Amino acid sequence: MLEGEMDAHLCYEKHQKANEANSRNGYQNKKIKTELGEHQIEVPRDRDSSFNPMLVPKRKSMVDGLENIIISFYAKGMSNSDIEQQVQELYGFEVSTSTISRITSKVTADITSWQNRPLDPTYLIVWMDGIVFKVRQDSKVINKTVYLAVGLGVSGKKEVLGLWLGKNESSSFWLSVLTDIKARGVEDILITATDNLNGFTETISTVFPQATTQICVVHQIRNASKYVVWKDKKTFTNDMKEIYTSPTKEAAKLALDDFAKKWNDKYSYAIKSWYDNWGNLTAFFDFPVEIRKIIYTTNLIENLNGKIRKYTKNKQSFPTDEAVVKSVFLALREATKKWTMPIKQWGIVLNQFLIIFGDRLKI
Repeated sequence: MLEGEMDAHLCYEKHQKANEANSRNGYQNKKIKTELGEHQIEVPRDRDSSFNPMLVPKRKSMVDGLENIIISFYAKGMSNSDIEQQVQELYGFEVSTSTISRITSKVTADITSWQNRPLDPTYLIVWMDGIVFKVRQDSKVINKTVYLAVGLGVSGKKEVLGLWLGKNESSSFWLSVLTDIKARGVEDILITATDNLNGFTETISTVFPQATTQICVVHQIRNASKYVVWKDKKTFTNDMKEIYTSPTKEAAKLALDDFAKKWNDKYSYAIKSWYDNWGNLTAFFDFPVEIRKIIYTTNLIENLNGKIRKYTKNKQSFPTDEAVVKSVFLALREATKKWTMPIKQWGIVLNQFLIIFGDRLKI
């Protein structure tokens, strides 16, 4: 392959007469590291030293296959020292932790281009949630939030729209996230699914005023149950289930009133949270059953968060903001490899969206 690259570089094959001033000038020995171990090879040289092979570039002793393996190890949560040990055991040679750090740092350029790529004009559903990591800053370890947004496009496929790092989750930071999404080409979001963070619904309406906002019912159940003592919890949650499994919004309201009569004296704050967020908790009742199943919870993005946690669990804290973004990006890349097909019952779901949002949905 190296000889072929030299032929292309000089525009003539070996043993043919040179047409240009430049010509072959012997070989240079070079030691390279690959997924098959460490090897000594001969690299062709030319007289004016302008030949830089793509297969094994100058000043580089490791081929791309091994670099990709190292990046894959890092994405799955292995530390630099763990990767160093693993490479030694598998391939029989040493790769320093500084070399591993240099290889994984190449991902930074990928992150920048991915984070700034254009997005589709319309998304049927966008799920949004935050995940907290510990990051060292100014000799202290503090909590920072990675904000994630996952969109369902008109093709029926899920897509991570981006990741953003900020301090504790807040509606004001979500405003900057939504503004960034809009700046990258998103003109309309039909439905959003989020947790019940204070002010989140108003923030979404500021940037995408036509979006239907659905607060995650599962989040509401967890938040309401926090105020319930253990001996009441099973009965309380069973009674609460009657609300969100009702066939219509009207039936759900009657179930909530019955629920309040039974539990309001003991757990008034939990009951109040249902009434305060009623409009956004019950938005899913306006849609057919197939769409309801997709939007009434943020389970999709929570499952994604769980996979990110799986890949990053070995890191108790991150040394820099760049390190946490790099790790989450690589974990996302691993976790979404199978996102290549439309969601289940996509034909039915798409037809329902076209009927409900026909004037806003262009395919």
